[in-house]
This record gives sequence, C-alpha cells and structure tokens, in this order.
Amino acid sequence: MTLSERVRSVLPAILAAAGCAAALILAGLAAPVRAQPAHGIAMYGEPALPPDFVALPHANPDAPKGGRIVFGESGGFDSLNPFILRGRAPWGVGLLTIETLLGRSYDEPFTLYGVLAESVETNAARDFVEFTLREQARFSDGSPVTVEDVMWSMEILGTDGSPRYHSVWNQIATMEQTGPRSVRFTFNTDNRELPLLIGLRPILQKAQFEGRDFTESSLIPVIGSGPYVVDRFEAGRFISFRKNPDWWAADLPFYRGQHNLDEVRYDYFGDAGVVFEAFKAGEIDSWRETNAARWASAYDFPAMTLGAVVRSEIPHMRPSGINGLVFNTRREMFADWRVREALIHAFNFEFVNQTLNAGADPRITSFFSNSILGMDHGPAEGRVLEFLQPFADILPPGAIEGYSLPVSDGSEANRAGIRRATALLEEAGWTVRDGVLRNAAGTAFEIEFLIAQGASETVSIANIYAEALRRLGISLRITLVDSAQYTERTRAYDFDMARQAIGLSLSPGNEQWLYWGSAGVTEPGTRNWAGIDSPAAEEMIRTLLNAGDQEDFVAAVQALDRILMAGRYYVPLWFADRSRLAHRASLRFPERLPMYGDWLGFQPEVWWHEQ
Repeated sequence: MTLSERVRSVLPAILAAAGCAAALILAGLAAPVRAQPAHGIAMYGEPALPPDFVALPHANPDAPKGGRIVFGESGGFDSLNPFILRGRAPWGVGLLTIETLLGRSYDEPFTLYGVLAESVETNAARDFVEFTLREQARFSDGSPVTVEDVMWSMEILGTDGSPRYHSVWNQIATMEQTGPRSVRFTFNTDNRELPLLIGLRPILQKAQFEGRDFTESSLIPVIGSGPYVVDRFEAGRFISFRKNPDWWAADLPFYRGQHNLDEVRYDYFGDAGVVFEAFKAGEIDSWRETNAARWASAYDFPAMTLGAVVRSEIPHMRPSGINGLVFNTRREMFADWRVREALIHAFNFEFVNQTLNAGADPRITSFFSNSILGMDHGPAEGRVLEFLQPFADILPPGAIEGYSLPVSDGSEANRAGIRRATALLEEAGWTVRDGVLRNAAGTAFEIEFLIAQGASETVSIANIYAEALRRLGISLRITLVDSAQYTERTRAYDFDMARQAIGLSLSPGNEQWLYWGSAGVTEPGTRNWAGIDSPAAEEMIRTLLNAGDQEDFVAAVQALDRILMAGRYYVPLWFADRSRLAHRASLRFPERLPMYGDWLGFQPEVWWHEQ
C-alpha cells in the first residue's frame, strides 16, 4: 500500500469523527469552551483525544529506541539561543531541547495537550488562561520547572526576545501565581487564540540567565526540559544532540512513540548541492527533496540501487502557503501595484517550472490554496464581499472583482507577458530610453536580488528571470551572501527582492500579524518582508481571530487571501501536496500519518531506527 493510499484509508475515520472535511478543520467553532481544568484545548471545539489517551494517533508507542540520524544543512550557525534576534542558531535547539506548557497534535487543525502543564483552564470568552504544572517536570540539570520560570520566560521573551514573541506579551494584562504550581494570565484584548499561544511559548530556566544579558548571542547551550541536550558542537560545522537518559517526560502519553533516537546530529555544508552529494555518499542520513525533476531522475546512485536508501512520499492536507519571490515595497520602485503586476507578468512561470522542475508541481495560486480556506478567483460574494466592502476604496484591483495569476504559453519568449508588462510599466511612469527602463526623473530601474550562498535553485530562477527583465530594460543583479549576512539583511529588510517561503496552517491565527501586520514595515525581524501595510488585511486578521462561527472564520481567511493576492507582493512559485524524503532504509516512521503530513518535527520526532 502506498503512503497516499494509507492517508486515504484513514481519512474516512478522521472525517467521521468530525462529521465532514470542513468540520474537521473548524469543528464546533461556536461550541462553548470548558470552564474547568482540562487535559487539552482546541482552537475550535474540543480536543479529539480523551484525557486517558495513551499516545498521539500518528506515533508508534511500540517504536524501538536507540540509533541516530544525521541531517545535512547548508550555511552555518554562530549562536545556541534561537529565541533572540541576534545570531543564527541551529534548528534543532528549539525543537529538541526546549519544552512548552502544551504540545501540539498534528493530526488536528490546532489542538494542544498538556506537556509541562498537567492541565489548562479557560472560559467561554477566553479572556484568561490558567496552567497547573506537573510536579515531576524537570530541566535537564535536574532542577524543577517552577511557576517562577514560566513567568520569567513569558516576560523575557515578550520584552527582550525575538519580535515574534512581543505581540502576545503585549496582550497580557496580568500574570499571577495562583498556587504552588499554578499560574494565570489575564488578557487585555479579545483574542481567542491567546490561551493556545501562551501554551506554546518556550519555557526557559530563569537561573541560567541571572547576571547575563539575554539579548546577547552566545554559544552556551540553553538549559531546557526537552528530550535532548547539546552534546558536542563546532560552530558552523556540526552540532550533536544526545538523548537525556533522565528525561522526565519519557513516559508521558503525549510523548510515547516520539523522540526514539539516541542522537540527532546536524552537519553543515556550504552549498545545498554539496549536502545532496554528502547524502549520496552516506555522510548524512536523510535528504528532503524540493525539486520534482530531480526526484524523478537523480536517484540512481549505488546506495539507492542496493536498497540502503529508500524514497518516501508524505502526503498532507495543509494549505500551500506562499513560496515565491518577494518585492520589498519599502523600496520606492515597488510602491506602485502596477509595477509589481508588470514584474509578475514578466516572470514566465510555465517556462521556469518546466526547466527546473519538469513541470511536475502546480503553481501556488493563493496563500491558502489546496485547502477549504483558499479564496475563489471570481468576484467576491456573500460574507467575503461583506468583509471587503468597507475597504473597497483602498483595496487593490482584483480583491473584490477577482484576481488570477497570468498564464504564459510556456515558450521562452513569453511575448504576451512582456507586452503586458511593458504597458503596465508605462502606465506607472516607466519608459525605455537607450535600452534602459527609467522613470520621469531619469532613474534607471535596477533590482538587487539577495540570495543565500548554497541556494542553487534560487540562483537558477533568478538567472532566467534576469533575462526576461532585460527585455524590459530592467537590470537584475544577483547578490550572493553567506547565511549569517542573509539572516541579518532580511531581518533588517535590506534587500530589493529575495525568495521567501511561509508555511500556513489549517488554523491561521496570531502569527498572521507577524507575516502581514503593518508593525513589520519598520520593526525588524518579522516575516513581513514585503512591507505590507494594509488596514484591510489587519481587519481580516482581527475578524478571523474572533470569529463566532465557521462561516465568518472561513470568509475572513478567504478575504485576507484575496487582499494578499491582489496586493501583488510576491511572484508565486510552486508547491507540492506531499513531501519527498529520501532516507536510510533503517530509518522508519509510522504508517498512520497525521493530517499535516511531514510538518515541523515529523522527522525525527516520530521516527525510529530499525536495522
């Protein structure tokens, strides 16, 4: 049975539990929330698992323990604190060494179950949340996780941590200890998601940072309560995480069948192409393939033919998100939507996709495509229209009338696209003089495309795009920088164009502020690389956060989708409705896949080693 067939085989049971696909995503939106301590909390409705569940449905509680996995990464790291703005930390630090009050089940749209906290309590209005810590919760040094640690973590992250933590902290009116192991947060805004977001905040050890500046980048490992500790590392070259033999949560039902490997290691290389060669040579154990053409043609190396390496496809049911070339609208040349539309027409997606990807994966047609939350491409109707109508005078063309990406004939010349781009640029005041596109002041249209070293696919895309733009009189200059410079420059929005990927879930919430909120126009470190400043988008975020029923929630997300697409902030690329993983045959994962498929920590969280 293929993995796709396995997903289809369990889908009826999932849907039956919720009633229908839409109900699965948004079940019980208007249902009252428990007003007493509970073992878990769902964004909408009730948790699917009972208080006495024995394991998450997509974990194998009988999975063998032991073994290791070695990942390959391009770039490097210079910090072991992923919770601040400075420095670049390995992905595994937050994933493997730190725990939160609640943990997420990726077999539900947005449901959390107790981890550090044994219970969570809120009310129908969700204007407060109270957590009670487990008595046995311990940091890796053996010290107990206390209410003081929780309260300090919330405040330090909300004030000195990365900007992604600030919004939630600013919505907390009071924070108080209510018992030896209990803490209550009361909110100052109407935001139904806040209890869940508090539950997902990293809990750090206060004592470790006494006398230290939390904002300073450091190679001192952060003490956490997670399953692994930092074992050995060499900055920029490798880092090894070792399973903590005294991990306090090893027998917790939420973690049964998870974190089965004794060692998780990340080796760093200068280029993604080198990482793939290292995988073929047996130096690393897993490779996540993002190119469908290579997936079909480049896996005939000896380890594969001998069966030492296998390929697995992991289907999913989540939105496409956005993966594309982003225009930094803080730059004056991109301020006019007609200019952005022209550059979208100039990008010959069909030719690029066929050249680099064998045309195997479809184009992203909206931010929430591939899901019930995705917009329609025709005129807005019903509740979507009602939500958009008050902003009709300021919305970009297409938000209400309907908007779709241009489709070329697939030929390299893309004459129709270039003609349309030329007309739009002229409308916006740009004309060609002596082969160079200039505005009325005579300024040439020049673009710097910022790319991290090792991103060979993005370089190929940019080279094809540069040739198309040259026909318009536009100069596109590719700037390659190392991973540290790339991080610093994108955090400061110091680029004209770059490639950005943002994953979106079946339960969009407060993270939307980080992606599209106007604070990100000037505040460094957000995901709003495009510099989006849209009162309409922000109102849709407020509406979806406080939706009283399923219809309003879906309509608000679809309206937001329309605003973002009609804003022409990205040149969308492609997406896959499955992940493609090549890995050592000795690395296994459960047949029962979660609805999110290969998401966040799926590998290595539920994987195991079996010779």
